[in-house]
Amino acid sequence: MTTQFATINIRNLRLRTYIGFNTEEMEKQQDVVINIQIRYQITDAVLQDRVEGALNYKTVTKKVITHVEQGRFLLLEKLVADILAISSEHPDVRQAEVTVDKPHALRFADSVSLTLEYNADKAANRHYLEIAS
Repeated sequence: MTTQFATINIRNLRLRTYIGFNTEEMEKQQDVVINIQIRYQITDAVLQDRVEGALNYKTVTKKVITHVEQGRFLLLEKLVADILAISSEHPDVRQAEVTVDKPHALRFADSVSLTLEYNADKAANRHYLEIAS
């Protein structure tokens, strides 16, 4: 069988969290809008409609919701990195991308957003280099 990939898109997950380092931001929760894209290798089991072989996007989403809603973050970078780590922890994930928007963060802008990406091949190479050095 040829290697096949599936892409899961979780779009516009709207949550509230403490994000920022200004006094007002640390005292009042703010809205964040999260978009997650996960590309993973699918198995024959998935193509045969067996649930146990699939990546469960509901499980990923629940972990993200819990982490975001219970967390406090000074920087958008930290929040996005944490969500990316959750989104890419399944061993079949080859790539992931997370974008978090912080609506109304700037006076004349709809939102400010930050995007981070994960690539399993690059992560493996980086890990190998760390071990070798």
